[in-house]
Amino acid sequence: MPHASRSASQPELTALFATVQQHFRGVIVPLWQGPGWNAQLALPYEALDAQHQPLPPQRYRAMACARQLYLFASLIGEPGISGAEERAEALFRSLQRHFHDAEHGGWFYSIDAQGAPLDTRKDLYTHAFIIFACAHYWARVREPLVESVLNAALQVVAERFAIDGGLYEAVLERDWSALAAGPLQNPLMHLAEALLATLAARPDAKVQAALEQLCAGMQRRFVEPRHGVMMEKPLGAVDNWFEPGHQFEWLFLLGSSPLLKGTPLHASLERAFAYAEQVGVDDRTASVSGMLDLEGGVRDATQRIWAQAEYLRALTLRPASEPRLQRQLEALQQHFLHPGGWYECLDANASVSRRDMPSTTPYHLATCYRGLAQYLG
Repeated sequence: MPHASRSASQPELTALFATVQQHFRGVIVPLWQGPGWNAQLALPYEALDAQHQPLPPQRYRAMACARQLYLFASLIGEPGISGAEERAEALFRSLQRHFHDAEHGGWFYSIDAQGAPLDTRKDLYTHAFIIFACAHYWARVREPLVESVLNAALQVVAERFAIDGGLYEAVLERDWSALAAGPLQNPLMHLAEALLATLAARPDAKVQAALEQLCAGMQRRFVEPRHGVMMEKPLGAVDNWFEPGHQFEWLFLLGSSPLLKGTPLHASLERAFAYAEQVGVDDRTASVSGMLDLEGGVRDATQRIWAQAEYLRALTLRPASEPRLQRQLEALQQHFLHPGGWYECLDANASVSRRDMPSTTPYHLATCYRGLAQYLG
C-alpha cells in the first residue's frame, strides 16, 4: 500500500522496531508455547501472572483459542520461530473439539476448567474471530478442512446472526433463539476484520457484498455525524460512549483496504481520527484514554496496551506521521513492555493497574507489528 515519504529518522525507527519485534518473538511468543499452554486440553490458559504462572483457570474461551490460532498461523515459516505450524494445528483441532456445537451448529462461548461447556450462548465476537483465524490459517496451509470450517463459520454468521440493514445480532442463545441484544460496535468491527481476512485469502463475491453492506450499516447506525466517531452502541442508545482505540482500529481496517478506502465510512473515520487524537491522546505522555463521552469527557482513563497498539498501527497510514510513530513506539516499549512480558493496563497516573498477561493480547501486538513491518518494508 502507498505510504507518505519517509523522514531521516527512519533508520532509528527501524532499529527501535527491530528491538520491539525481537522482544515479541523472544519473550512474549514463548510464554504461550511454554507456561501458557495447557497440554492436557491443548488450549492456552486465559492468563499468566507476572511470574509466568497460569492464573487458576475458571474457563477457556473459543475467542481466546481463535486469537492464538491467528498468532501462530501468522508465525508459520518465520525465521527463528519453531513449532508455529504444529501449535496452529493443535489450536485448530481444539477449536473444533472443545467449542463446536454438534447439535445446533456454531461455536460455544466458553468451556469450564475441566473442558465441559460453560457459557453455551453464541456470540458474534467469537464467530468473527473464528472466521478471522481460519482465513489466516487457511491462507498459510491451504488444508481443505480449514477452508470447510471457514465456510461453515461464514455461513452460520450469514444465516443466524444477520439482521436488517447489513448488521448482525451481538449474541444469541445456544439454539439460536433471540436474546434481543441487538447490534454492538465491537463484534461488528471484528466481523469486518474477519471478512477482510477472508477476501485477502480468496475472492468471494458473497463475502464482499456482506462487508460492503456491513460498512454501510455502520455508517448509518453507529457513526455520530458531528465528529464522525464510531459509537459503541447504536445511535440513540442510552448511556452511549466511544473509545479512541476503536476509532484507530477501524481507521486502519478501512484505510488499508482498497475495497473500503474512500467509502463514506472511511471518510467518517478520517474525521473521527482527528477528534479521537485531540481528546483521547495525551501529548505529554503519549497515552491513549479508554472511554470518552461525545464531548470528549473522560469516562475511563485506563491506558490499555491494545489501544496503544491500534494507535500505532493507524499512524502507519497517516501522512507525515513518522516522528509521532517513533514517539508512540518508544512509549509502548517504555511503559508497557518489560523483560518478562508486558503490562496489560496502566491507570490515569501511568501506574501499573493490571499485571496479569491475557492470552488474547498477543493478537493485538502481532497485528500492530505487522502494520509496522509493512510500513517499514
